[in-house]
Amino acid sequence: MHNDRMPRPARHRLALATALTCGLAGLAACSGDDEPTDEPTSSSDAGESPSVEPPYLPVPAGVELSEQGSELAVGESAVVAYQPRQEAVGVLEVTVDRLERTTFKKSFAGWQLSADNRKANPYFVRATVTNRGETDLGGRPVPLYIVDGTDTLIEATRFKSTFAPCTPGEFPKKFPPGRTKKVCLVYLSPDKGDLVAVSFRPTQEFDPITWSGEVLEPEPKKPKGKGRPNR
Repeated sequence: MHNDRMPRPARHRLALATALTCGLAGLAACSGDDEPTDEPTSSSDAGESPSVEPPYLPVPAGVELSEQGSELAVGESAVVAYQPRQEAVGVLEVTVDRLERTTFKKSFAGWQLSADNRKANPYFVRATVTNRGETDLGGRPVPLYIVDGTDTLIEATRFKSTFAPCTPGEFPKKFPPGRTKKVCLVYLSPDKGDLVAVSFRPTQEFDPITWSGEVLEPEPKKPKGKGRPNR
């Protein structure tokens, strides 16, 4: 019987930016009736190699970060960087393996649930993460959110004790460079919310990398293996 009290789900409203197809200064260029002009040829048109943008954070040599704004399917991988603390950079290869919707009755028997918790929909996100950087990320939360049907970012719920149906929800005490770990994260989507996508968005300015796919029922527990019969 667990006496742990579930924390309220944390959520952050996404800032939505509207892109203008034509600015006031460029109306003539949008009309399609322009007369040809003798404008200088760009460097790319002249056969020169276009400049390559540097990564948004410093990463080890040979590591190529996935493009911001990438939209991936469950089962696909991305290489991402973030700052778990101000003076450090973490680099992860993340594969979102499976999305699951469960129920409190099925997975939270014995846990004390607040009224807000009971209004939420519980989800599990299973992922495989590899430390591709130079920082030990031991004991830190996995930097993934879910996005609900109202474009709200929801943080994973953290537990003070082991939550058997979905564990671990953070990196082990030691997670050095090169180590790979399968993780399971628990999310409570408020107001019976949906799980639309999994999101990596370390800052407000970052164009998020997202994963989406079918949300399944949790897999049944595998029966424990029986010992060898006595001979």
